[in-house]
Amino acid sequence: MIGYRLNVGQASRLLSKGARPQAGRLRYIVFCLSAWLACLPARAADSYDGSWESLQKMPVPAWFDDGKTGTFIHLKQESPFPSGIKKTTPARKVSALLLSALLVGQTLLPASPQPSSAETKPLSGSRPNIILILTDDQGMGDLSCMGNPYLKTPHLDRLHAQGTRFTDFQVSPTCSPTRAALLSGRHEFEVGVTHTILQRERLAPGVVTLAEALHRAGYATGLFGKWHLGDDTAYLPQNRGFDEVLMHGAGGIGQFAYGDFKENSETPYFNNVLLHNDTVVRTKGFCTDLFFRAATAWINRQHAEKKPFFAYIALNAPHSPMIAPEKSKKRFLDLGFDEQSAARYGMIENIDENVGLLLADLENHSMLGDTLVVFMTDNGMGMKPGKIHGKKFTPFNAGLKGGKNSADEGGTRVPSLWMWKGHFEEGIDIPALTAHVDLYRTLCDLAGAEIPPSPLEPGGRSLVPMLKNPKAAWPDRTLFIHIGRWNPGQREQSKSTNGAVRTNRWRLVNRNQLYDVLADRSQTKDVAAEHPEVVADLQKKYDAWWDSLPPLLVNEDLPENKPGEFPLQKLRDTQGEPPLWEPAHQ
Repeated sequence: MIGYRLNVGQASRLLSKGARPQAGRLRYIVFCLSAWLACLPARAADSYDGSWESLQKMPVPAWFDDGKTGTFIHLKQESPFPSGIKKTTPARKVSALLLSALLVGQTLLPASPQPSSAETKPLSGSRPNIILILTDDQGMGDLSCMGNPYLKTPHLDRLHAQGTRFTDFQVSPTCSPTRAALLSGRHEFEVGVTHTILQRERLAPGVVTLAEALHRAGYATGLFGKWHLGDDTAYLPQNRGFDEVLMHGAGGIGQFAYGDFKENSETPYFNNVLLHNDTVVRTKGFCTDLFFRAATAWINRQHAEKKPFFAYIALNAPHSPMIAPEKSKKRFLDLGFDEQSAARYGMIENIDENVGLLLADLENHSMLGDTLVVFMTDNGMGMKPGKIHGKKFTPFNAGLKGGKNSADEGGTRVPSLWMWKGHFEEGIDIPALTAHVDLYRTLCDLAGAEIPPSPLEPGGRSLVPMLKNPKAAWPDRTLFIHIGRWNPGQREQSKSTNGAVRTNRWRLVNRNQLYDVLADRSQTKDVAAEHPEVVADLQKKYDAWWDSLPPLLVNEDLPENKPGEFPLQKLRDTQGEPPLWEPAHQ
């Protein structure tokens, strides 16, 4: 086997070059003394024969500083060799003595690494630029870094690797509800949103949105993509805090029956008719590419004018219909996937490609150190089983039960990746129970924006303490989940179905199924019979919340619009033939 050989001369040179514990002069002196003392008993050295097996049996961990990057190298077989240490056959006893001395000396003092930038720089009121990327129907398992065996998402994987990850991040089971909760900081039912259609997607007028709060704090605000919170004039994003707007109509692109422009049902996802601020326009290209290009051009203008910005890139992809550029889906077709599956995965890889272009642009303009990038999705995975070479396959869902429009974990637990170069810890998982309702207070906290007074002020919590210190205290909480979508006049009948309650440990589904999600994230065992007191407690809290809702359900039982009568459809007819619009030159 291979070991490390370190002679006295090499050790001296390493120490003189800084390969020593990260500490001040006093700690270094104590380190050297402890190293000499460690040589006296020599038992650890006697047990080391130069092999990896004996190295792993040493009584102290084999770590020491590389002297360059300020990090410690673990002496594992796959590790890069530190400068001055040579790969050799079993080492001499003096080498083992010195290695043992170094190791024991390191353990005699508590580790005191240099504080990271995330520890030394204040976060509250730091006023970063903010980019929030929200995708539609992309689940926890729809990234390669989450274990998907088919997808290649290197740029989203980069956000995952270089970011802080909230690993138990909850949203709503469908799209409009999540968007409402995100922009209001409250459960979607509490701000009137109980569906994605029937005018029940309209965000209550009493909400002062996150965009409005940031706008009042001096931020430029832009929306690019999917709004889906009301298309009547008073509900449009340009009247809810956004300076710049490029959006499609209610529902998804091409859903003429629910409010989008008729032309988009003829050419879904390509060359779409959209609303740019107050003007209906015609665009060129694939929708995701366009939304990112428009956002990037707008971001660069704000940067040139030295304005902090909030860019909300709210994509319609990978929502159905499953349509992707040919180049994006070709790899999957070549692998034997059916057309629908290939197109959906192609849409995701197209999103990833655009994230990469955005990050590259931020780097080119030296903005990464000033810009927080958040990636999340609006609900669980919306993908049906498909076929590979004619054989059925089940889409990868990261081990979660259920998907979009489900009250189970797979319907509401989604990726939440936060990257701010030089300010947040990299590659850190935060397992605390967090949610979309927390973004409002978090982003206002970072921006130094006051929470505007309103009859529907945000609830939620600021995540800043945990972004500052991932081990910060986070008291347990209770989150309520329901898919909504009840038929008109049948709200009460749906109370005991399609709903859930979450705490840090428990998920109560449909008031009678209890899962210990800390031990059983996949919900394989119902433990309600073993914990009746937990069931009773969560039922009581759920009932109290449910009974508090009726005065807040302001969109129930409104008349249904007919195709052609939706607000943006009427605006398009009034304005006539849409002019061609392209993003300004970046």
